Amino acid sequence: MNSAQVDAYLSRLGVRHPAWPTIDVLRELQLRHLQTVPFENLAIHLGEEIVLEEKRLLDKVVGARRGGFCYELNGAFGALLAALGYDVSLLAGRVHGEGGRLGIPYDHLALRVRTVDAGEWLADVGFGALSHYPLVFEEGREQEDPGGAFRFAQAGPDAAGARGAVLAGGGAGTPDVDLVRDGSPVYRLEMRPRVLRDFVAGAWWHSTSPESHFVQSLVCSRLTEDGGRITLSGRQLKVTAPDGKRDAREVRTDEEVLAVYRERFGIGLDRVPVVRGSGGGED
Repeated sequence: MNSAQVDAYLSRLGVRHPAWPTIDVLRELQLRHLQTVPFENLAIHLGEEIVLEEKRLLDKVVGARRGGFCYELNGAFGALLAALGYDVSLLAGRVHGEGGRLGIPYDHLALRVRTVDAGEWLADVGFGALSHYPLVFEEGREQEDPGGAFRFAQAGPDAAGARGAVLAGGGAGTPDVDLVRDGSPVYRLEMRPRVLRDFVAGAWWHSTSPESHFVQSLVCSRLTEDGGRITLSGRQLKVTAPDGKRDAREVRTDEEVLAVYRERFGIGLDRVPVVRGSGGGED
């Protein structure tokens, strides 16, 4: 990223250019990213190509003021953090599903970020609803966050002998680690660093497979400034307060749908996205 791209990205987030890559700055950047850049899969249902290249991601997230899903959001955010002086590694994750079943390889992209003052952290702006702030890589420690109580737990049968190696090193051959929220595993991370092109097959599967929930439905969601969440799922608009109370209503006309995207998410569209194979609607 060049300096103009960095400035434009920070301007979108509403953040001043930081002096040092500290944990306090990382906390601010992650929170503002979650509040201003929506988690959305609209490209899939608008017939837009998803390209995992830094310039294309920045063109979309910064230039076009759009959002994206994990590969795009964390890919772009990782580029910004690296440009600001953080040591950033891309990590591959597999999301825990029903019955403990794990998702496909390269199911998720998350970031391992080293700060100058506070060690290594998990930063993730591409999972939808997760932690509001980065989580320190420290096995077993309960970390309270507005998004829940999080901890890292060693995955696999060899947990007793390898926990320290994973969270301290993260080289090839180290065991995987689970991110747990409120007692339930969220996703499993491989601690070996990856590059963006490694995730191309995962992004292709999630944007084309009939089994992918991103193909099956429409979503656009962001954290609100008060700590709640606003989500447009198909034509249902849901506003969740910080205390968990939810208000939901149906958005009936195309004009209203486009207005919600524009006014509540900052996304200007010239047509309403339609779920693939739905025959013209999301209902």
